[in-house]
Amino acid sequence: MQYGSMLICGVAGFIIAWSMIPVLQRYALRRSAAPPERDFHHTHTTQISRLGGVAIACGFLGVTLLTIIITQAIAPHRSIPWSMLAGAFAAFAIGLRDDFKPLGAKFKLAAQILIAAAVYFGGVQIQQLKNPITGAVYDLGAWGFVATVFWLVTLTNLINLIDGIDGLAGGISLMLMCLLACFGFSADPFSLLLAVGTAGAIIGFLCYNFPPAKIYMGDGGAYFLGFLIGAMTILNSHKGTVAAALIAPIFALALPIADVSLAILRRGLKGLPIFRPDRKHIHHRLVDFGFSRRGAVLALYGLSLAFLLLAFVVFWSRGQLAPILFGAMFLIFFISARWSGLLKDWYAVGRDLGMSLRIRKESRYALTLLQWLEMEAERCESLQELWTTYLFVTRKLGLSQVKLILDSGRTVSRDQAIHRQSDDFHRNRHEMPLANIKAIEFASQSSSMPPQVFEHITELAAEGWMKAVRRWQSVNQVPVVFEPAIPTESETNFFSRGRALISNVA
Repeated sequence: MQYGSMLICGVAGFIIAWSMIPVLQRYALRRSAAPPERDFHHTHTTQISRLGGVAIACGFLGVTLLTIIITQAIAPHRSIPWSMLAGAFAAFAIGLRDDFKPLGAKFKLAAQILIAAAVYFGGVQIQQLKNPITGAVYDLGAWGFVATVFWLVTLTNLINLIDGIDGLAGGISLMLMCLLACFGFSADPFSLLLAVGTAGAIIGFLCYNFPPAKIYMGDGGAYFLGFLIGAMTILNSHKGTVAAALIAPIFALALPIADVSLAILRRGLKGLPIFRPDRKHIHHRLVDFGFSRRGAVLALYGLSLAFLLLAFVVFWSRGQLAPILFGAMFLIFFISARWSGLLKDWYAVGRDLGMSLRIRKESRYALTLLQWLEMEAERCESLQELWTTYLFVTRKLGLSQVKLILDSGRTVSRDQAIHRQSDDFHRNRHEMPLANIKAIEFASQSSSMPPQVFEHITELAAEGWMKAVRRWQSVNQVPVVFEPAIPTESETNFFSRGRALISNVA
């Protein structure tokens, strides 16, 4: 009976999610002829719907109804965790709203805390912790509220933060659902069937999300899965295995935990807001090191599977082997980082530590100038005027050359310093998700700033240009088409040679 019910729920979740995605794709196509604009830090080059989370949530809803029917037939007096179900859909609603119209990070965090608090008072609570080595059980009392809210909010955001490359967040969520099914197999048929059904829905979604992705889960799907995983973990923790049920997911989530920890450290050293996105997550680095998108995802799947096996061992040992397995986890990280080339990049964190004071100072200065540029965009009558203002900002940032590469093949450049030989320059290029602007390139004399500072400043400058252009577009309500009314690159070089000749004559 149990295996048959598992099969029914798993297949139902898969069919609902898999069949919903083409419908969502057609809806997204009809909804707007002009797709939503890409963010500067997004790496995909085509517009893809972010409504995949709707398919997962619908699959989960269908599985929930089936699970209630099956479990009530087996155990009529079994209570249903309505607060957990309501909390998961509330988190989904916040994320879905953010997919349609971006919400502020502070607002989303406050909403997540409120939802987690409501779920706590609804009965989903961490009340005790057990020391897996000594067997001592500790009552948390009022601290149980803090622990519950922290756990739910953290799990909600971990899944969202790892969702930066096709198939990664869905694959890790699938592995966690397998772990939760193992929890429920020995404790709770309701959780077992729910986990299996949700796993089926995730597989249906991954059929369209594995590289190259045809749809994304968006913040709605990521918040939904993260909150659900956190809440189901708490429900499956019971006396005797409470430590294992809470520690095991930490092992399974080792990859996103490490990625987020490095991101917080990296942004803190550079004086940037903690929630500011960037292109330096582990999956971005693997692509930069030569992995294809599919290769990077498969490599991270393999790493996550190794951590999942450690999580199973933690659960089966009731947490008693956790200290030894933590050491094994760090060893796996070290070997994987050495093999993939990531270790060289992690050494760069140590180098940045020595320059952190300068980088933080440059960050504050750059962010202030670029915030002024974004406000100044509202006063500019044309993009050419905004470009002139932007050149002033980049000159203040110490950049010697700025060049726009247009889709037509034309380039618009401005040299802002006396030239030395080309090998005396740092150079960097950033792709731009703007209408007819393909990319922006920067150069700076090597003697003017270290390469770490140059890379950091150019990333901020590229993002600042995109934000200023979009602010100008929102104020003027016209398409962003940059038609240079300033000298092209060849003309700029001509005038530069002329100024140099006049200077020599003088």
